[in-house]
Amino acid sequence: MASKAKPGHAIWETIKTIVYALLIAGVFRTLFFQPFWIPSGSMKETLLIGDFLFVNKMAYGYSYASCPNLKMPRFGIDIDAKNICGFLDGDNTRVFGGEPERGDVVVFRHPTSGRDFIKRLVGMPGDRIQVKAGVLQINSEPVKLDDAGVFEEVAEPQGPQQLRPRCENGPVGAGGICQKTRLTETLPNGVEHTILNIGNQASDNTGVYTVPEGNYFFMGDNRDNSSDSRLPQSAGGVGFVPYENLIGRADRIMFSSAGRSMLFFWTWRGDRFFKAIQ
Repeated sequence: MASKAKPGHAIWETIKTIVYALLIAGVFRTLFFQPFWIPSGSMKETLLIGDFLFVNKMAYGYSYASCPNLKMPRFGIDIDAKNICGFLDGDNTRVFGGEPERGDVVVFRHPTSGRDFIKRLVGMPGDRIQVKAGVLQINSEPVKLDDAGVFEEVAEPQGPQQLRPRCENGPVGAGGICQKTRLTETLPNGVEHTILNIGNQASDNTGVYTVPEGNYFFMGDNRDNSSDSRLPQSAGGVGFVPYENLIGRADRIMFSSAGRSMLFFWTWRGDRFFKAIQ
């Protein structure tokens, strides 16, 4: 007759199992794929608030930014990537580095705040970037734009933060239809994607930005509702993003929820499950 395991031994085995599971999950998250929720509307309509995706970390290799941030204020936990992999910071290089391509949708670490951002890469090292009357100019050449109709969404609070969309058709009451002009933008390398326009504002007309070597220029697809490289870091924007701050490429939406919680199954967007990101 087999002897029963001692309670202390069983508890110890459980603890070891949990620790091993956390270590394996940490290695997987650091080396391969990082989960990412879309918290804002800066990348509409490519990415909607509540989209859930995995970031491909193997696409560009690894740097200090590949290590995860663990921030849980409620429990007093604030572990930054630099606390774990800070020894890799400062040289703007990567291990097994791969070059990003213009048009990639990239998750990167904000150069000053350390927060994770997701935007589209439009400016490569050495490029001269400018926006004139809302049209992106790359090396003094305007990108190709084609009319793609109108983007519509319900004017209501969205996601856990209950953010309200901005509308081109003026202030819209709760439950009304919020509209934005939709355009297809074609970058010099042939990458096509949708951008949205709300109206004329300061970010539609900028000076010329020359992207330094080892850095990149990012913009949101929802052009009039995005904090990105058009605003320098000194003014609270993103500015130029160093190569080592890239975390990975977003390739596919795995799941999407339009509600305040992913548990609200009646708000799931079934048409966005496993959708490729263009």
